Amino acid sequence: MSMSNSAVLPIATVGEKILAQHAQAVIEFDHSIQLLAENMLTTMIAANGVGIAAPQVFSSVAMFIMASRPNPRYPDAPNMSPVVVINPHIIERSTLMELAEEGCLSIPGQRIKIWRHAQIKVQYHDLNGNLISNTLVGFIARIFQHEFDHIQGITLLERSKMPEQQRPDTVN
Repeated sequence: MSMSNSAVLPIATVGEKILAQHAQAVIEFDHSIQLLAENMLTTMIAANGVGIAAPQVFSSVAMFIMASRPNPRYPDAPNMSPVVVINPHIIERSTLMELAEEGCLSIPGQRIKIWRHAQIKVQYHDLNGNLISNTLVGFIARIFQHEFDHIQGITLLERSKMPEQQRPDTVN
């Protein structure tokens, strides 16, 4: 992705309607999707995020970026190249869950402890429309699940109140 002409977009915060909506599938893998991805990455980096979903920048499409790297908000984050995830699906979830604090660019200044599946099998399309299958573990699996929630219209605030968050039988 070339970020020469990319812009930092405004980030939707809790209370904005778009964060509660189910995002629409991407049908055309065209220049507008490429440009949105570049702007999302620029916005995420400027905000010290490790992921960002299209609804967070007021675009209701099923797309997010995972780009883990150490930064002031996540000093221990692993380094990975940015991955654009379009029309994602979680195919399998491990029964093992892990509890960890998460922040969200749409909920500034808050951290919430959230249970997430330790390992997930996923499918999604890349920017060229190619179908990708992958198994994700640990922090990267957590980012995927967090951003996947956003395109379902779920933020950390809703996730923290869901029944599966009451998990004394798992490892933290």
